Order: sequence, then structure tokens, then C-alpha cells
Amino acid sequence: MFGFGKGDTNSLTMNASHPDSLLDTSSQDVIGKPIDRIDGPKKVSGKATYAAEYALDNVAYGYLVRATVGAGKITSLDASRAKALPGVIDVITDYASFIRNPQQGGETTAPTQGVEDVAYHGEIIAIVIAESYEAARDAALHVDVQYDAAEGRYDFEAHKSEAEEPKPQQIPPHHDQGDIDQAMADAAFTVDVTYTTPSQNSAAMEPHASLAVWEDGALTLYGAYQMPSSDKQQLAKALGVSADKVRIVAAYVGGGFGSKLGIAPESVAAAIAAKRLNRPVKAVMARQQVFDATVRRSNTEQRMRLGATADGKLTAIGHETLVSNLPGEDFFEPTGMATHFLYAGDNRRITHDIVRLDWMLAGSMRAPGEAVGLIALEGAIDELAEKMGIDPIELRRRNEPEKDPEKNIPYSSRSLIPCLERGAEAFGWSSRKPAGTDRRGDWLYGMGVASAARSNMLMKSAAKVSIDGQGKAHVETDMTDIGTGTYTILGQITAEILGLPIEDVSVHLGDTDAPPGAGSGGSWGAGSSGTSVYLACEALRAKIAKAMGVAEDAMTLKDGRVIADNRSVPLAQLVGDGIEATGEVSPGRQEKTFNQASYGAHFCEVAVHAVTGEVRVKRMLGVFTAGRILNAKTARSQCLGGMTFGIGCALSEELVHDPRNGKIVNRDLGEYHVPVNADVPQLEVEFLPERDIQANPLHAKGIGELGICGAAGAVGNAIYNATGVRVRDFPVTLDKLLEGLPAV
Repeated sequence: MFGFGKGDTNSLTMNASHPDSLLDTSSQDVIGKPIDRIDGPKKVSGKATYAAEYALDNVAYGYLVRATVGAGKITSLDASRAKALPGVIDVITDYASFIRNPQQGGETTAPTQGVEDVAYHGEIIAIVIAESYEAARDAALHVDVQYDAAEGRYDFEAHKSEAEEPKPQQIPPHHDQGDIDQAMADAAFTVDVTYTTPSQNSAAMEPHASLAVWEDGALTLYGAYQMPSSDKQQLAKALGVSADKVRIVAAYVGGGFGSKLGIAPESVAAAIAAKRLNRPVKAVMARQQVFDATVRRSNTEQRMRLGATADGKLTAIGHETLVSNLPGEDFFEPTGMATHFLYAGDNRRITHDIVRLDWMLAGSMRAPGEAVGLIALEGAIDELAEKMGIDPIELRRRNEPEKDPEKNIPYSSRSLIPCLERGAEAFGWSSRKPAGTDRRGDWLYGMGVASAARSNMLMKSAAKVSIDGQGKAHVETDMTDIGTGTYTILGQITAEILGLPIEDVSVHLGDTDAPPGAGSGGSWGAGSSGTSVYLACEALRAKIAKAMGVAEDAMTLKDGRVIADNRSVPLAQLVGDGIEATGEVSPGRQEKTFNQASYGAHFCEVAVHAVTGEVRVKRMLGVFTAGRILNAKTARSQCLGGMTFGIGCALSEELVHDPRNGKIVNRDLGEYHVPVNADVPQLEVEFLPERDIQANPLHAKGIGELGICGAAGAVGNAIYNATGVRVRDFPVTLDKLLEGLPAV
């Protein structure tokens, strides 16, 4: 069928549907199963090497120095006292300050004179190099920096009137359809409300870290990065060298949530220092520096307008958002991402405008757009249902679109209503009581629901799969595993298609010497990298069939044996010294021909103390569809993590900016309150069966960010149902509830 040689490439551009999948006709029966993570034993035993843990000889240690004003110019930087301290090697200032991820709208420039203009409080301006981390950290306190401070823009409210329309990013910043003002005027029922969300931090467990070493004019950087392939390009440009002189190794990443999509300051600083010293340099950000100088989710102000007929059909949908970012940055939090396609309605206005502030860079954070946009949309839907006196699920059912309401194209697959209906049945939704009426002692109980939706994307990706002389398979791609289960999923795909026990598949990730993968971001990792592995395995099957002398469809691969024509031959016997193939996938017409998205429904029950306003999430259920589920355990884990993230977004997570200088006040995990075990009840996750033949040959869609989409909205809606108090300023802290709670 293919006639491949030993190292040939099998390429696919998704220009047509792919109804037939090898995952449906293979016999190993490992795909979809809740197989334990194959990298799990290494992680729990401390044998998985993270960026800061690589052991190289003669390593010097770097500590980053940050700006202590929010705006202005550096007039002098005196490092003489720091350099005089024991163990200090050098203080380096001549490197670019923050190399922004191009996906977030920034530019990549080669270093020239170091930082002169200060863009925000905490910006990295120098690195101290010493023989120990402690010596470098101490010396950083003795670097004397003088500034000509300028008047900065630190108050979002004060500058809202100066908001500007950004350049198009993932979606156009402005979309108008029909006449929303007239539709609102004509509607039988309307809602016109404003929701706000604060800046947030990804707060990944592993801080940003880089270990840089130069050999023969080439750089190897051991880093904590989600997208090594594009990060390699950024780092090369930042250093002014060709990309073939840069290698990034990120075999294990301790979480990212978007903060590690692009290179961060420590990578450039470590690389320049290592080259100057001619020895390896390790730079690990302190937790406070991660909060100060990586990336935040923008705060948002979202005006929601909904208009409906007397029978609950939406005629107007308005979602107008103000976000913030640094001057010159085009990335905007795309809060209206799901609003474009989630519900029917002829008259629509969805806008995003940027307020320019001297706050830390805003960029992608888990489910950029939907994570906070669905708080407003789903809250407004709940408000409209309450005003109309109908069940919130019934309102959503009445506004289920047959096609994308803006692009007039079909959905590749869509199971929102089945998710809502199954969730309602499993959660006991029919027992929900009117707002503020379910009191049990001092506690007010309530239930809330919200839809989940996350656009599905396919990214260009390549992977090489080989079978050695012992019949064992090896997968190579620079795709990363940031805790999502990539090692395991790619191993399962390979094992399934090649008919091997999972133990006979080894997966090698996170090294840019391997074929360039899609990277971990946008929930495209499994679908994109998984498809490239699928294609490589498809090519290998053709080679195996040729060696067996049979047609592919007459051959069964199982347990390391090839079965056909009443023969059963060990795979190792057919591959000789070994065979290999590369798979490459690229997006095509399918992403424009169909609206592709994953869907779900969140159900939440809360108890709110009638006296103190304390909120406790009592139980939570998520029902999701995302095409074929490749591993039931890792998929469930992703949804659990997203739902937990949503609880934090609803109740506690908030970056506080000092209005005098833009400084982030709560810049550690002691003061930035992510949910802890006591905040999270037993969460339940259920997947409905689905296949999406338009997405890729796997028939799978993205799931990594789906769990957070709508989760905070469900919590907020449950709080309203419990108390009768509608809080639109998130997080919903007790001070925002107290005034409206019933008298004891």
C-alpha cells in the first residue's frame, strides 16, 4: 500500500473526514482503557528528572534580579558590592528582559543593551552568578539599581475609557451580527449585567527553571517548557543564533497551564551566562519571581446582554469584554470564544478591547477565554432562566443550534444536551429547590449548572516510531508531558496499532533532537501528536504486511505476533534489524468546514453558612464528550484537575495589584489561594461515548482544558440558588455575600 523504505514518512493533511480508524479494527484492546501512567513510577520514586535536577559537572548558579519600580528607566546598576561577596562569579545585565511567546502576541528580539525601560514591577533586569544558589541569592540583594521613576498606569478603572481594539488573534476581537440593540428592545425578557474576574496565576507546582550548557558553539538547555519546538525557535532568535545551534530538553514538566508555553527570563539569562562563563549555569525562579515575571491571566470586565422571546428563544446575545495587557501586546483574553457558537440567536455582538496597563504581561492560562468567559455567559443564562421562571437546562435546550450560528457550518459532533440531560439525571437535579429556600440549620443549600465548551484544534506534528530487532517499539517526538499523560497515551496508540503489550513500547519525549511535535497547549496535544504517532504506526503496519506477504486487512497484530493465512509469526522475526517510519499531520480544510469543539455539563451543590457566608462545595459532577477517550484514567484526571481549578476560580483565586506601582501583592502560594484538599469534595466525572471523524484519525478531541470550562460558573450559580444573592464579581468571597444573606 505504501511501499515505504526504512525511514519513510507518512503524511496527512486533514482535508476530509476520516471515518475509518485503525483503533477500531486493531486487536490489542488497550486504547481507551484506564492504564496507569507509564511514567508514574519514575515520578513517585523521584527518578523523573525535572529541569532543575539535571546533574552536570561544574555548574554555576544564577539568581534573577527584578525591577522595584513599576515604570520608568534604569539610570544606573552598580554590582560592585555584589561581585565582591564570597562565591560570586559575575553579575550580567546585557540580555533581553522578557522574550514573549509569539502565540501570546509578543515579539522576539535579540539582546542588545539589557533592560533600560522598565515595563512593570518585578521585571527581570539582571542575573547574579555564583558558586552556590545561596550565594547568588544573597548577592542579588546587594545589586544597587537606581531609577528615574515615571508615572505608571496601574488602575484598571481609571483607564477603562482608553480601551482599544486589538489585532485579531485566535478569534476576531469584534464580531457584530444583526442589530442587538433593537433585538434587546423588542425582547420579552432581557438580562443586562456585568461580571468581573481578577488577574490569575497558573501557579504550577514546578517553578520555571533552566540549565544551560554550551558545547562547540551549540546550546543545550534543560528547561521547563510546554512547547519545545517553538521555544527552540524563540530562544535561538533571542540569542541571535541559528535554530540548529539550540537544543531544548524538557522530558518532564511539573505543570504549566500556559505559563510555560513560551520561554521565560531565566532561559535567556542562563544561556548568556553559560556562554560567557564557558560552564553550565542553572537558573531557577523563586516562587515570588514566577508570580512577578512570567505571565498572568488578564482580569476581565464582561457585559452580558441576553434577549429572549416569551417562549425562551434567544434573539440577542451580547458579550462585550474589557481586558488588560502591557502596551504593544496584542494578546487578549478571548472570553467570547465559546459565546460565538454555544447557543442560537440571530443578533450578536461579541467584542474584546484592551486597557493598557503597566502590569505584568497577560497571556494564555488554562482554557484562555472559556475559563472566565463562561462564568459570565453561564451566569447570565442562569439569570435569564430565573427571570423567566423556567429550568436553566430547559432554557439551554430551547437554544440548541442546528449549525454554527455565526459561520453557518455544521458541528463535527455536538453532545451538549445529552451531557446536560445525563448530568441532571445522575445528580438529582429534579430535587433542586427555588433560590434561598433550602435551609438546613445554619446552612443554605443550592444547586447550579453550567455548560462546558472548548474549541478543538489540530496542530502540525511529527513523530518517529521504530521497531527494533527484539520486536519492541520506540516512539520519539519533542512533544511534552506536563502531567497530562502524554507518555501513556502515545504508548497506548502505538501498542494498539502495532499489536504490542504496553510494556514493549518506550516513549521518548521533550527533546528537540526528535521530530517536532505539537507541544502541550490548547488541548491539542493528544489529538495532534497522537495522530502523528498513528500515521507512523500505519506506515509500519504496511511494512509488516509486506514482510509477511499478505494484505494489511488480512493481518492481525496482537501480543507481539503477526497472524495471517493460518500463520502466527513473532513480530521480531519480520523486522530484521529494525524498521522505522515518521508520521506527520497538518491541519486542513476540516477545521474550516466544521465547527469542532468538546462539550460538557457541570453540576454543583454548595452549602453557604447563613451567618458567616462561608461557602462549601458539597459535591460536583462533570459529564463530558470529547470524541474517543484515549485513556479513561488520564482523561478523568484532567477533568478532575479542571473542575478543581474552577472551584478556585469561583471562590478564592485572585492576584492583587498594588494601585501605587502595579506590584503583585500576593505573590506566593501562601497568599494566592488555590484550592486545597479541604476545599474540594469528592468530584465525579462521566464520559458519554462519542467519535469525531472530522477531527483526526483517532476520532478524539481535546480534553485537557474542558474540565475548567464552565466549572466556576456552576459554582456561582449554585451559590445563587442557595442564597438568592447573585454575586457577579469573582471570586465569590464571603464579604460579597454577607450583606444579602437572610437575617438569622
